[in-house]
Amino acid sequence: MGRTRTPGRARAPGQTRTGKSTRTAKGLRKQALGSRGEDLAAAFLEDAGLVVLKRNFRCARGELDIIARDGDTAVFVEVKTRRTAMLGSPLEAVTRTKLARIRTLAGIWLSGQDEFFPATRIDALGIIMEPRVQYFHCPNIQVDS
Repeated sequence: MGRTRTPGRARAPGQTRTGKSTRTAKGLRKQALGSRGEDLAAAFLEDAGLVVLKRNFRCARGELDIIARDGDTAVFVEVKTRRTAMLGSPLEAVTRTKLARIRTLAGIWLSGQDEFFPATRIDALGIIMEPRVQYFHCPNIQVDS
């Protein structure tokens, strides 16, 4: 049977029962890199003529990085940021499983909207930070493997 939690003082996010932090320096660096990448991605998309509607939509099933509008199309953008290209393209991290989750989350977001979108698409945006910022935008992504 499942574990029950005894009543008591609520914990702050990122803390254990003893009050110690669960966040590591490496985890905080990754979070900062991801946040910076999403900021750059939003600016890139806006420069390309899209209107950012929502960032970091979260629900029990997961998170959508950026939701934008391109004309009358709702665009769900998965952002992958890497410090360098040493480990390959950031877009390689968008798998069939990830794409299926994005489709599910897109449906959840759309069901909560008053506005009707006659079309939808999923884009992937890879960003490599060093030695200079590079963008790899893949509109209407399809994963074959």
